[in-house]
Amino acid sequence: MHLGAVTYNVLKDWDLETIIRNLESAGFEAVELRTGHKHGVEPSIGSEERVRIRRRFEASKIRLLSYGTTCEFHSPDAGERQRQLEIARQFVVLAHDTGAWGIKVRPNALLKQVPPETTIRNIAEALRELGDFGAGYGVEIWVEVHGQGTSQPAVMAEIMRAARHENVGVCWNSNPTDIVNGSVKPSFELLKPWIRNVHINELANDYPWRELFALLRQSGYERYTLMEAQESKEPERFLRWYRALWRELVRPCG
Repeated sequence: MHLGAVTYNVLKDWDLETIIRNLESAGFEAVELRTGHKHGVEPSIGSEERVRIRRRFEASKIRLLSYGTTCEFHSPDAGERQRQLEIARQFVVLAHDTGAWGIKVRPNALLKQVPPETTIRNIAEALRELGDFGAGYGVEIWVEVHGQGTSQPAVMAEIMRAARHENVGVCWNSNPTDIVNGSVKPSFELLKPWIRNVHINELANDYPWRELFALLRQSGYERYTLMEAQESKEPERFLRWYRALWRELVRPCG
């Protein structure tokens, strides 16, 4: 496994050069650029800037892993789902042009006024369409386990089974809803076939981190775990502390 970071929240006010410099200094290996942050790498940038960004990352020790979009497909309105899909397609092209592996999307809710099976079907259909588009550009689609109701692992498993697309996977999000009787194993086993990316958060909290990392290791996961932590008044020191704690928690015991 490798350690990276999402720009949300510790890195959100840093420009691209500061992100690369500070992550390199702290021993991180990758970054997911979340939309709306100071780095400014968005679908609106031109072709020359895309080439410059790709080359800058290729010359660094930091991999531009993915883009953290806020595209979501749970709306009952077909026009809104298509609008969200169009934004996601723009991020796919941006990922292709800048050398990123994937883009993160999400559901955000099971709506009370809509039958759950209808929302699940709507999300799955959008993911299947986006999966096809991403495959054409060599960009994976990672669906964050996120949202009211949709953060339940059983619901996400239903979405993934309905989507049925090899280019669409899950971004494990380290939610409290993962934990069953103190363990994440039941939830992990449910979603294991689709896990392509992992968000981790406050490593000093009571989430069963050692168990999660052991399960990832046992499953053969060799991708990235991305820090998605709260802001710090001393971000550079926080990054070094976070990496040291991560290294301890991922270390095999016994």
